Amino acid sequence: MTKLFTNIQFLVSARETYPMLRGDALATLPILEQAYLLIENDLIAGYGLMADLDDAIKHKPAITINTKGATVMPCWVDSHSHIVYAGSRENEFLAKLKGASYAEIAANGGGILSSATLLASTSEEDLLNDAHRRLMEVIAQGTGALEIKSGYGLSVAGELKMLRVIKKLKAISPIPIKATFLGAHAIPQNFKHNKEGYVSLIVNEMLPAIARENLADYVDVFCEEGFFTAADTDMICKAALQYNLQPKLHVNQLNSIGGISVGIENNALSLDHLETLTTFDIEQLGKFKGCCTLLPSAAFFLRMPPPEARKLISAGAAITLASDYNPGSSPSGNMNFVTTLGCIQLKMLPEEVINAATINGAYAMGLQHELGSITVGKKANLIFTHPVPNLAYLFYSFGTSHIQKVMINGDWIPASTTDFL
Repeated sequence: MTKLFTNIQFLVSARETYPMLRGDALATLPILEQAYLLIENDLIAGYGLMADLDDAIKHKPAITINTKGATVMPCWVDSHSHIVYAGSRENEFLAKLKGASYAEIAANGGGILSSATLLASTSEEDLLNDAHRRLMEVIAQGTGALEIKSGYGLSVAGELKMLRVIKKLKAISPIPIKATFLGAHAIPQNFKHNKEGYVSLIVNEMLPAIARENLADYVDVFCEEGFFTAADTDMICKAALQYNLQPKLHVNQLNSIGGISVGIENNALSLDHLETLTTFDIEQLGKFKGCCTLLPSAAFFLRMPPPEARKLISAGAAITLASDYNPGSSPSGNMNFVTTLGCIQLKMLPEEVINAATINGAYAMGLQHELGSITVGKKANLIFTHPVPNLAYLFYSFGTSHIQKVMINGDWIPASTTDFL
């Protein structure tokens, strides 16, 4: 079915070509004012200025919808999340309020290990139902693609359980999902004094089992003091590459211990977190061919200094913004809040945060040819906002939901009438 949307005030990121945006180019955001958009079934079929509409549209569409001044933009592409988990960790939130650090909570059996304990006693069905609810919530908030990591299993059975849930979620999800194997998320209690044994388990048992069932698209490692060293990370990455699992790595969240170099050496698709950077780290990331994924809501929740986006942009890095949705350090998948933090705390421009959370996010998931821009032939996964005076208003007025409707695959989510208010 063909749908024509007219009287769009701002059509955002209308691009014929869609390169990964790095450095100063991140602030380049093409916008058509007073525009139309043509959708054919689930794909973008055309766009242009309202002044050219009569000459451009040769055949009357099945449906014509007057958006009455809406802004239309690509859905957010959230390239880093952990939405498959059991229970919640608000007790740790209270501990943080009383002064406990992330490392102290982890040392006392909290953090990732507590989520692993809860997951072990939760059925696949319950995990799927809870994750599906979270998925539909973030879609309603404008997310049009999502990466989901394992990492709360920390055993062969547990990691396979998580990845099977993600595979089932892929099958019922209206949006693209990518699965990342993060068995190296923490060292389980039964390997507390034998980290080498756990790394061996990941390499020799988990990875082959995952490959047999085709359960993962990428591999991740939490490269951090007290978790996995740069050497551990390198070993796991090289083993995963034998199964065509490209790395997407947790690096430099709390300390700089060489994870960036390992990621670059192993052709990582993205290097994520990056809250703690040396001058040399920034120089490396400026030359890195992949994406630098920043997670401002995690830094916000943990009351850490935000990632140094401006230094990375100045160095020529390709910045991505993602939610890090997880029960411990970022219990929200609202990308509207993430992009607002990008402006307020990371000092990024509105154009930069939109590009970082759309086209660059698509590159960080290997979905750049399907999503991330208003381009003919890409999926019609789109956000329609209430009328706003300009793009800056979307982030300036951060306490208001500006989304009027979300379109996924050319249809409204949730199903609704086509009348614009």
